[in-house]
Amino acid sequence: QVQLVESGGGLVQPGGSLKLSCVASGFTFRLSAMSWYRQAPGKERELVADITSRGGSTNYADSVKGRFTISRDNAKNTVYLQMNSLEPEDTAVYYCNKKSGWYDYWGQGTQVTVSS
Repeated sequence: QVQLVESGGGLVQPGGSLKLSCVASGFTFRLSAMSWYRQAPGKERELVADITSRGGSTNYADSVKGRFTISRDNAKNTVYLQMNSLEPEDTAVYYCNKKSGWYDYWGQGTQVTVSS
């Protein structure tokens, strides 16, 4: 079955950096587009970034453009989210996502807290 396992979250000061990882299994990763979403307390889950199967095309939410970078290593079945210049507004649980038709697969999420 599809499994997505995120890691790399934590507490960081404003202006700091974190790199999230998502290890995937149970499907042919190299053929799948992947995404990162986040959900802040009291808010809806929102798309942060996505990447095509070979990594040739990426897409970002306006709020993270120029600060976050999504990438993948198909040999390691892993998708990454490098987050720089973090702001308190980036505080959220970050989720890895794979879509299969109309169905969404999610990881368990990793908490990112940006605070001084």
